[in-house]
Amino acid sequence: MDVLDRVVKPKTKRAKRFLEKREPKLSENIKNAMLIKGGNANLTVTQVLRDVYALKKPYGVLYKKKNITRPFEDQTSLEFFSKKSDCSLFLFGSHNKKRPNNLVIGRMYDYHVLDMIELGIEKFVSLKDIKNSKCPEGTKPMLIFAGNDFDVTEDYRRLKSLLIDFFRGPTVSNIRLAGLECVLHFTALNGKIYFRSYKLLLKKSGCRTPRIELEEMGPSLDLVLRRTHLASDDLYKLSMKMPKALKPKKKKNISHDTFGTTYGRIHMQKQDLSKLQTRKMKGLKKRTAERILEDQEKKSKRIKNN
Repeated sequence: MDVLDRVVKPKTKRAKRFLEKREPKLSENIKNAMLIKGGNANLTVTQVLRDVYALKKPYGVLYKKKNITRPFEDQTSLEFFSKKSDCSLFLFGSHNKKRPNNLVIGRMYDYHVLDMIELGIEKFVSLKDIKNSKCPEGTKPMLIFAGNDFDVTEDYRRLKSLLIDFFRGPTVSNIRLAGLECVLHFTALNGKIYFRSYKLLLKKSGCRTPRIELEEMGPSLDLVLRRTHLASDDLYKLSMKMPKALKPKKKKNISHDTFGTTYGRIHMQKQDLSKLQTRKMKGLKKRTAERILEDQEKKSKRIKNN
């Protein structure tokens, strides 16, 4: 039996609070990511991990020591680190002759590997190489995906979902315009994925809404898709399952469109338009002949009812 799989009984209040934080919750904690360096990682891969960690702070753990492991062959070490650091996302970097400048991005479900995609680095520009101002730590980025492959191919569709999970940050209820500082742009074109990061600058425009400019701040990556390890459809649906307590209750006669606009349906009795009050005009006044006909119809209806 694994050391981390044992039933641990807390001996102190601090240990009790620590274990309560890791218990399953209706609204889960922010997903943390662990960045692991392989046993033969070169300077390029090491710098990529450092730059991604700078974007993920403070929701990331960077392992500085080398770990001799191969995620596609043996996943036990990744699952061990996931339990130890309470991380559900990981980025593993390695380098060898067969697969140079290699990155493996993935996510966990119940401390077991769910999805895993291997990417090759073809071109890399570091944060240090671009001499511009950077975004502060903990900034929630805006994610932009361009390219038809992200919606057509299953591998690219899962990669898009993985990247959103990895970089989305905390869930917020309100957004402040001045807080929109970081933009991460992913483009899928001709079998490659181009990753660019920008700082958003708000300039004066002479009106209420400011003029927006994008300034590249790094890192910049040109990636190629290599191997994939995707979860089955049943396991993927199970991982996406929402608890009953969080599911919104259906309200009758209320619907929403694709833009989030709420529509309500009102049930009314049949209206008698003859009693509808209209604007009083001479042209709309009833003539004496019409009044006589109406009185006769009313009298005939009363006689029939009697």
